[in-house]
Amino acid sequence: MTDDPGIRYPKIDKRIIAIVGGFGSGKTEVSVNLAKYFVATEKKQISIVDLDLVNPYFRSREAAKELEVLGIRAIMPPGGLYYADVPVLLPEIKGAIEQKDGKLILDIGGDAQGTRAFGSLADSIDLGDYEMLMVLNSRRPQTSDVAGSIKTMERIESTARLKFTGLISNTHMIDETTPEIVIEGYELAIEISRELGLPLQFISARRRTLEGMDTSVFECPVLPMTRSMLKPWERKDNPV
Repeated sequence: MTDDPGIRYPKIDKRIIAIVGGFGSGKTEVSVNLAKYFVATEKKQISIVDLDLVNPYFRSREAAKELEVLGIRAIMPPGGLYYADVPVLLPEIKGAIEQKDGKLILDIGGDAQGTRAFGSLADSIDLGDYEMLMVLNSRRPQTSDVAGSIKTMERIESTARLKFTGLISNTHMIDETTPEIVIEGYELAIEISRELGLPLQFISARRRTLEGMDTSVFECPVLPMTRSMLKPWERKDNPV
C-alpha cells in the first residue's frame, strides 16, 4: 500500500475522520482506501462506519469482507437492515465515536439524510480530535466550481452541525480518468482551499492513473487508490 517511491502519503493525527461527499464524488472509495492505508501503517485499531444512507451501489459496506480480512473493523446496519435506506444509527457507532483509542473513519453521504444522521452524533464528537473533510470532484455539478463547492459545503455544515476542517481532491471519471482530469480537480481544490482558508489534506487518484505522473507537482500529500467499490454487475460473486 505504501511502496510507491517518491509519493508523500497523507498524515492525519486526529482520531475521528469524517469523509463527506455527494453522489459521484468518490468519497466511499477514498474512505475505504484510507482505512487500508492506516491499517498498513499505524499500530492502532482502524474502524470504518458506513453512514452512506442513499447510494444503492457504492457503499463502504460492500467492501466489508475485504476490510475485515485486513483487520479493519467495519460497522454497518446488521441483517435485514443491511440494504436499508433509512437512518439506522447503531449504539455501536456512538460507542466507536466516544472511545479514546484507535482511529475511526466515517463514510458520510453529502445528501440531507446522510449529514442529518451524522449531525445527530455531533454532540458525541470531541471537537479537538476530529477532521471533517470534503471530497471535491470537479466533474460533478455541485462541486464543479468554487461558488458551487462553497455553497454545498455550507449546506452540509448546517445539517451536520460541525465545521469542515479540510479538503480532499478526488476528481475522476472512473475508468476514463486521465492525468489531466486529476490535475484539473487539484487546481480547483487549491482555489477553494485559498478561498476558505482550509488545508487541502491530500489528493487521491487510482494508482494506475498516477503511474507516470510527476506527483511532486502537488503541494499536498497523495493517496494512491485501488478500486474496491464495484457496481453489482462488476462483482465476481454476481451470478448474472
